[in-house]
Amino acid sequence: MTLTWREGLRCPSGGSTLDAKRWTVGEVAALTGVSVRTLHHYDEIGLLRPAERSDGNYRLYTPGDLARLRRVLTWRALGVPLAEVAGVLDAPPDLEREALRAHAGRLREDLRRAEHTLREVQARLKALEDGAEETIMTNEDVKTVFDGFDPTQYEAEARERWGETEAYRQSAARTARYSKADWARIRAEMDGITAEYVELMDAGVPPTDARAQAVAARHRAHISGAYYDASAQMMRGLAQMWVADERFTRNIDRARAGLAAYQSAAVTAWADAQDG
Repeated sequence: MTLTWREGLRCPSGGSTLDAKRWTVGEVAALTGVSVRTLHHYDEIGLLRPAERSDGNYRLYTPGDLARLRRVLTWRALGVPLAEVAGVLDAPPDLEREALRAHAGRLREDLRRAEHTLREVQARLKALEDGAEETIMTNEDVKTVFDGFDPTQYEAEARERWGETEAYRQSAARTARYSKADWARIRAEMDGITAEYVELMDAGVPPTDARAQAVAARHRAHISGAYYDASAQMMRGLAQMWVADERFTRNIDRARAGLAAYQSAAVTAWADAQDG
């Protein structure tokens, strides 16, 4: 969006007050960066219908129309599907404010996580530039890299439940060799997968959709590459655990409320497809 709302709200035809100004569809497109075709589409679906028409029946946008356009672009930038934007805009102001506060909270959490990952990347770069040797991480180091979530807190339980399995032995052998840089890489990779799930969920894409299935396949590849060779059956078991164990649900939902259920459904659908 390229509109400078303070400087751009001027009409070539003049006018003594802002309320008197009107803009043609071409002028609005030039000011905002929203294409004429998109503006026409917004008009056709009733999302943004210009309040006036010229003597030649051309669309004329008022300051109120541009204010609504700005709200449309705000909600689209937040990932709200176009079909739902009108309902948000036409809801009572209190409901829109609450929705915006919720989105702002999620954006702040996304920013905090991004800043955490950036610090890890910068620390790794500095270590490489200084020629520092890699060291095997302690449990506290792992907790730091994973932003407060300590996967080792379930180690005793995991050993009791799966200690005799090949997957547990394989995971234990791999993770014992990981350095801080390895864990940072694994965390960044999982953050990327999480971001893909969140984007699809926010866009209203069903977990059974091919796009969600592709993310589930990458999720399985991530687990197989970092921990143990995960079969479809094992992925189905993990998916059930994400929603059955509130500890895992709570941790996954830190990225977005409802994410554990969404990615569980996506992975379960992916696993079912492998059995078919």
